[in-house]
Amino acid sequence: MHYQLYYWTGLQGRGEFVRLALEDAGAQYTDVARVEGDAAMNAFLEGQHEAARPFAPPFLKAGRLVIAQVAAILHYLGPHLELVPEAESRRLQALQLQMTITDLVAEVHDTHHPVASSLYYEDQQAEAARRAEDLRSNRLPKFLGYFEDVLEQGGGQHVLRQHSYVDLSLFQVLSGLEYMFPKRMATLAPTLPLLQGLKGRVAQRPNLAAYLASERRVAFNTNGIFRHYPELDAA
Repeated sequence: MHYQLYYWTGLQGRGEFVRLALEDAGAQYTDVARVEGDAAMNAFLEGQHEAARPFAPPFLKAGRLVIAQVAAILHYLGPHLELVPEAESRRLQALQLQMTITDLVAEVHDTHHPVASSLYYEDQQAEAARRAEDLRSNRLPKFLGYFEDVLEQGGGQHVLRQHSYVDLSLFQVLSGLEYMFPKRMATLAPTLPLLQGLKGRVAQRPNLAAYLASERRVAFNTNGIFRHYPELDAA
């Protein structure tokens, strides 16, 4: 299968969670908008394609299927890319964990855009400061502490006792948070030894290491989900 991934150019965003799975598995895929431009997504987003209409990218075209939403895409790709256990209970657990990651990612995004996505960060900076303080103090320890516990219950090496797309997504979350909140994550790091170990192991996987060192891996920047604004960070 040759997959087609559709996501905005110039940023990692939510598309990166899908991209990591495809890269790790050595799957054949085209990052369509990076080749043809963002306008290549319009026919799908405007309902001019015969397949199911996505609300927004990322979405994946696999044969005649068009699948949107990161968790749904990874739930579909997992068995095909051997990035999820065979047991249905484990596949559902992976989906549950990925949806929890989706919740965290939404809270991260809303930290720098707490009023409206249509407004610039500078238009809601005071509100962002309040939201960031809560995320740093309360929400990050709660979410990351939960995943640390799940990883421990899974044996400490992998969340699902074997490598999965959830491991890849946690790598992306930790990498993004370390870029966004370097001071806060340095403080939290000693409380998250298993997650830190997982992040290091994922980065050393051969296909992932090659991808991370390539031009295909767009750097974190202030157009994506994980944005570093020094004024929002504190230990």
